Amino acid sequence: MPAGKAGGVGSPAGLAAAHGVGHPDGGGHGRHVGHAGSGAAELVVDPALVGLVVVGVVVVAYLVGAARLRAHGPRGWSAGRTAAFTTGVLLVAAALAPWPDPVLGGGARAHMAQHLVLGMLAPLGLVLGAPVRLLLGAAPRARRPVARVLRLRAVHVVGHPAAAALLHVGGLWALYLTPLYARSLDVPAVHHLVQVHFLLAGYLFAWSLVGPDPAPGRASLRVRAVVLVLAAAAHGVLAKLLYARAGELPPGAPHAAAEAEQAAQWMYYGGDVAEVLLVVLLCTEWYRRGARAGAHPAGTGSAVPGRVRSGAR
Repeated sequence: MPAGKAGGVGSPAGLAAAHGVGHPDGGGHGRHVGHAGSGAAELVVDPALVGLVVVGVVVVAYLVGAARLRAHGPRGWSAGRTAAFTTGVLLVAAALAPWPDPVLGGGARAHMAQHLVLGMLAPLGLVLGAPVRLLLGAAPRARRPVARVLRLRAVHVVGHPAAAALLHVGGLWALYLTPLYARSLDVPAVHHLVQVHFLLAGYLFAWSLVGPDPAPGRASLRVRAVVLVLAAAAHGVLAKLLYARAGELPPGAPHAAAEAEQAAQWMYYGGDVAEVLLVVLLCTEWYRRGARAGAHPAGTGSAVPGRVRSGAR
């Protein structure tokens, strides 16, 4: 590590700034109440802890809704969807916890692990859990408000796979090829905003491609497949660029070249795992659509061309 980067993410001070570990009074992660000299108690609010509390509330609400549907719904609720959503929530909690720093040595490796978990793997589990469909089944009064939101023009625009891919993968290009990444190491608020972007953009991308939740005006399978291939290519090219220019990219980052190379490799191969899962899910939808078309030949009036019906489960 260069001598001038003693406060970088690879040092204890940098780790505290990036992840809120070990510096309750100097990391900038919380709002401080009172003054040390006055003897008043100092209260520190860690955004990572707040995030974990939110995650806990979300999973409890989901499980309560699933139990309600199993008890009163005509078709219950799929245990597979519950398992998928719970897995996604646990992955989010793991990414927000401080373990990546001591286990992975902090720095580029810990950051890349967060990117892969928050931005690619956890969103897939959350999407497959169909939380909107669960909400509509467990809380019928929410149907009209949800329908109004889904009909918004903005939702149609950002919900298109091309727009979602731009936010998801394009955001990574903007992060790693500009000083934004180095800024996130020094400013905790920027670091947490990057984490939120990872999760929301990843969720939107997975939802636009394979989400079982309602999606008015969803793109055709062909469009979704093309976007997925292009997004995977853009993700892979960025990983190779970071590997080839390790030590130079991201601009201003304090990481050693060997550490940056390893992080780029994780990005490349870890991204492949998530993208292969998306391909499998798209192919499964294509197969099921063909099976339904074969079961209801044209002219019988039992199939609706161009649409994929989803069961309540």
